[in-house]
Amino acid sequence: MTELENLYGVLGGRFITPANDIKNKLQKIKAFVFDWDGVFNDGQKQASGGSNFSEVDSMGQNLLRFSYFLKNKILPLTAVLSGEKNDTAFYFSERECLNYSLFKVPHKLAALEFLCEKEKLQAEEIAYFFDDVLDIPVAERCGLRMMVNQKANPLFSNYCIKNKLVDYLSASKGGSFAVREMTELLIGLNGNYDEVMTERKNNSDNYQDYIKQRRSVKPLFYTLGDNKIEKVESPLI
Repeated sequence: MTELENLYGVLGGRFITPANDIKNKLQKIKAFVFDWDGVFNDGQKQASGGSNFSEVDSMGQNLLRFSYFLKNKILPLTAVLSGEKNDTAFYFSERECLNYSLFKVPHKLAALEFLCEKEKLQAEEIAYFFDDVLDIPVAERCGLRMMVNQKANPLFSNYCIKNKLVDYLSASKGGSFAVREMTELLIGLNGNYDEVMTERKNNSDNYQDYIKQRRSVKPLFYTLGDNKIEKVESPLI
């Protein structure tokens, strides 16, 4: 057992795929795609359809992108993929300068295929963060699958494990910093956690360069319309 497997195992995380194999998968990753509801939050919805996120999780995804930037000298592609319309997710995508926000795509595989075609990606080059049944077709294709363990659905977790749909099952549930747990784990597997923390702490030249490049990213919004995925200019209207 590796040091990371022991550390996260004590926390309650489960390495369905051994840590060293996840590390090898991570070397091929070019994009980080996040489900929204149940991942950045506990899945509860307001009447408007909105649901919140945590700054703790937001920092985690930012540090993971910086870790990738330090290792590969380019930004990773990032996206939120949701079956619903969520104004908070749009705000998050704009604030954090994600590349894409795909929403109200009930069959999420269509969104994955669209993203792969548009960005010339292979599915195995995508790390997917997910939590529930509608995510399974995407998780089945992606190269790295990070699953939020909601604990209330052990049969679903066992189904995903049995059918090889998950590589890591979080200790934390959605809304309790599961994104931070999983993103920090991937930074650790990148082998540059201390470098990421030190560079960020010191607001180094590398970090300032990363932020400058990140700020140049303007999110693109897409949804399903007329049986095809179409661009939306102003999703908040």
